[in-house]
Amino acid sequence: MLSVQAPQTITMTMADGVGLVADVYRPVGPGRFPVLVLRLPYGRRVASTVVLAHPAWYAAQGYIVVVQDVRGRGTSGGRFRVLEDEAADGAATLTFAADLDCGNGQVATYGFSYHAMNQFLGLAGAIRAGTRRPDAMVTVMAAWNVRNHWAYEGNAFRLADAREWARQMAVENATRDGAYDMAAALLAGFAPKEERLVTPPLLERGAAYSHYRDWVADDPAYWLRLSPNAALDGIIPDLPVLHIGGWHDIMLEGTLAAYRAFSENSTQQRLMIGPWAHIPWGRRSGALDCGAKAAQGVDQEIVGFFDSVLKGHENPLAPVRLYDCGIRDWRNFSALPEAQFATLYLGSGGRACPTSEDGILADRPGHAAVDYIVHDPWRPAPACGLHLGAPYGYAKRSAVDDRGDVAVYTSPPLISTVMLCGATEISLDLSCDQLSFDLHLVLSMVTPDFEVIALASGHWHQPDGAEANIKVALRFTTMTIPAGFRLRLSLQASAFPAFPINPGTGLPPQQAGISDALVTTLSIRTSQAGHCRIRLPLLDAAQLQLTQDTPSPQGRTAQEIH
Repeated sequence: MLSVQAPQTITMTMADGVGLVADVYRPVGPGRFPVLVLRLPYGRRVASTVVLAHPAWYAAQGYIVVVQDVRGRGTSGGRFRVLEDEAADGAATLTFAADLDCGNGQVATYGFSYHAMNQFLGLAGAIRAGTRRPDAMVTVMAAWNVRNHWAYEGNAFRLADAREWARQMAVENATRDGAYDMAAALLAGFAPKEERLVTPPLLERGAAYSHYRDWVADDPAYWLRLSPNAALDGIIPDLPVLHIGGWHDIMLEGTLAAYRAFSENSTQQRLMIGPWAHIPWGRRSGALDCGAKAAQGVDQEIVGFFDSVLKGHENPLAPVRLYDCGIRDWRNFSALPEAQFATLYLGSGGRACPTSEDGILADRPGHAAVDYIVHDPWRPAPACGLHLGAPYGYAKRSAVDDRGDVAVYTSPPLISTVMLCGATEISLDLSCDQLSFDLHLVLSMVTPDFEVIALASGHWHQPDGAEANIKVALRFTTMTIPAGFRLRLSLQASAFPAFPINPGTGLPPQQAGISDALVTTLSIRTSQAGHCRIRLPLLDAAQLQLTQDTPSPQGRTAQEIH
């Protein structure tokens, strides 16, 4: 590792006169170095260190590192508008960085979350302006479609995450405007009585300092201005990109979508997905110890990627690396694997809700039955772990499954070990007694001593219509599940506060008041026709075999799945 100079603060003046301020970290020593650009809205001294190594560490690997406050944040001038100025500002910064003293003319970008999305937009701005493009990018946990991969999921507003991020952004915006009382109120947070409100009075009072109204309004034209997929539509170049995601990251689907989109135009794509939430990253994910390799971060992989692209070094890592907590190690592939699907069918004696012992997942359809999910808006079924809320990750959810408003279907024990790798698909024949409803679906594994560990979820927002044959894809996951474990599907009519409570009236939850919410009953209809089923993505579908009897609980715990 090289020694690193103290950071130099520089200001780049945009065409409209706004100054964008950056810290530049340079290695000590002769020669010229490639330049890495990191642009972020949280203050440049933060520098993505919530998940990545300090920029001085990257500089010590033989790179000049530019860490810039985006427009309207930190000490940069102008007004912050979520992602709306990043195409032009990012393109100008690339040109500026490529001409820095001691640079060798090569420039690449890296960053996490917002800083990953603005890389895509800066690339689009450079292509459309005909200016300097990056030579490589590392995008860590990015939304490709800002609406569908960040603000909404399954057409349901991501209430808890969106509300909290809006509050965080509004604090600094109000402070910069000198509205210190407003900033202090925002910093103090929401009152308990505001918990159920999609738009709390606090955010309404601070609307001038936040993007939140635009997110709730859900205007398609607004999302079009922000989204990388729209900005790069039809112009994605043959560019080396390392896409990094997490199984429990809110933007996982964006990471996968960007990887697939760039792969259509380039053979230089790499993908790695670890067992992490958005933040923090470590060896523990919820209820599971995922092993030491989960705690090593991605900095070595990022530098190895840049070394290969910018310095001509060999990169020995596989193009696609997926972390499997079942073996506590990375799975290596030449491309994103295509799964084989094995089908199990939902069945019950009609009491999958009042008891978690009635519903079954079987390898063939059973007799006709109806299970009733009664959703009381005053006592909504909660979100539980995964990407939905703390503790993030592989959450224990037995207590949620034991609720009377959660329908539970559990398989007999597995005869042999199986490896999930892909997006599980759920098909359901159901009806509702109100005009609208939500459905939250969770796939879990059940250990021999009956610990229930959530693996992946999906969400369905039905804005109108009481009858529905629905098909929901859960989020992509990879997990080896040992013989003796069971599989479980849980269905519930809410996942609060991750998503707002559907009022059942046909009104969007964003427009409904608390008093508008109705008790809603969902009817899940199983039959010999097998319309209610789960398709499991496996590397070898033939391995899914279930025992015909149910042994008494014994053996391993969730900590021993490896």
